[in-house]
Amino acid sequence: MEILSSRVLLRPVRLAETQGFYRDVLGLAVSREFGSGEHRGVVFFLGNGLLEVSGTREPGTTSTLVLWIQVRDVQAELSRLADLGVMNTREARTEPWGLIEGWIHDPDGTRIVLVQIPENHPIRRDLREL
Repeated sequence: MEILSSRVLLRPVRLAETQGFYRDVLGLAVSREFGSGEHRGVVFFLGNGLLEVSGTREPGTTSTLVLWIQVRDVQAELSRLADLGVMNTREARTEPWGLIEGWIHDPDGTRIVLVQIPENHPIRRDLREL
């Protein structure tokens, strides 16, 4: 299989509010928009991937999607988001695997893991050269 492109699809209960969160609160840049009115979809740049927020799901159904977003400084981002009214659901802490993680949720309940990779973490270096 030759993969030419990919994206994560998020189907929120409250489409406009969730799109606004990713655009205005997280500050993701828009790759493209399609459709019109209450059915308008938005595709956001998400680092080296894409996040499409379009369509809807029924109220009362739980989102099973978890977004993993790498940032330079988790604590700084959690503070910035708190100033915008976004409460963290778990404070930043170093996990047993060495990454620093803090958790938030979008308005629709989708968990977002903000991740910081410390300088000395193996992800930052090519272990083949050691």
